[in-house]
Amino acid sequence: MGESNAHYYASRDPLGAGGDFTTAPEISQMFGELAGLWLADMWSRAGSPPDPLYCELGPGRGTLAKDALRSMARFGLQPQVHLVEGSPPLRTLQTEAVPDAQFHDDLTGVPEDRPLLLVANEFFDALPVRQLVRMEGGWRERMVGLDDDGSFVFVAGDQPMDSAVPEDLRDSEPGTIIETCPGASAVMGEIARRLATQGGVALIIDYGHLAPRIGSTLQAVARHRKVDPLVDPGTADLTAHVDFAALADAARVDGARLLGSATQGAWLSALGIDARAATLSKAAPERAADIEEARSRLVSPEQMGDLFKVIALAHGDWPDGAALRV
Repeated sequence: MGESNAHYYASRDPLGAGGDFTTAPEISQMFGELAGLWLADMWSRAGSPPDPLYCELGPGRGTLAKDALRSMARFGLQPQVHLVEGSPPLRTLQTEAVPDAQFHDDLTGVPEDRPLLLVANEFFDALPVRQLVRMEGGWRERMVGLDDDGSFVFVAGDQPMDSAVPEDLRDSEPGTIIETCPGASAVMGEIARRLATQGGVALIIDYGHLAPRIGSTLQAVARHRKVDPLVDPGTADLTAHVDFAALADAARVDGARLLGSATQGAWLSALGIDARAATLSKAAPERAADIEEARSRLVSPEQMGDLFKVIALAHGDWPDGAALRV
């Protein structure tokens, strides 16, 4: 999964109608604007600390950053911008959207001497997962091998993995799959450590589940349709649902305060997406139908509203987050 996605993102712009998938910032400016307002509100109620950093992980085309920064500027918040992006094609697009941005391959290059305003939208879902599968003889790691004609297939590893399985799941039925994402926990731990030491807040938005689950969520998307993840690796976006409970655990261990969680639909609605949509429609009546379609796509339970979740964490002295429940 890691090798496939590294090749995939390094070789293309996957976003938009002509690409493989569309993210919330590309659906409507309202998404980035409200994320920016949420950050501005947090910064203001924290006492407007000087010289904050805006950092985004996996910023796509830079659309979210551009819209969020525009909203923040209305309230006097003009942070230095740092984007964590490894894809050359996407860095080019991000530079066009946010000309003053500084780029990093990972968080290690982002300064640690000032408050951090971090956003990660559809970043964690692309990190490689590990899967353990219950066989008749015990737990094994689910791996990738070759069948007789040379095609990739899922296979069970030959090393016992029972000790890596939570005790309450060890007697699960054969065929049960447990999915973990060590990379996600590592990144979340680094975010939490930074917030605890330099101050600030992090906003994480992705599709996934708030409570632990069993089963495989690995999927591949190409040209806006699901495809077999083992066919033509490197040509499709491989993702898995984010385990937000695991992210929350990693954040607590490393010293940050979890502010709460919400579904994307509830969060955007509480922040005022209906009023923003009405304002945009009034300013451009000819686009009213498109604006309403975009609003519905972002908040409707049948579309992105319930599948996508929002969690936030912050330094212990920062305020609670608006529209989130603990």
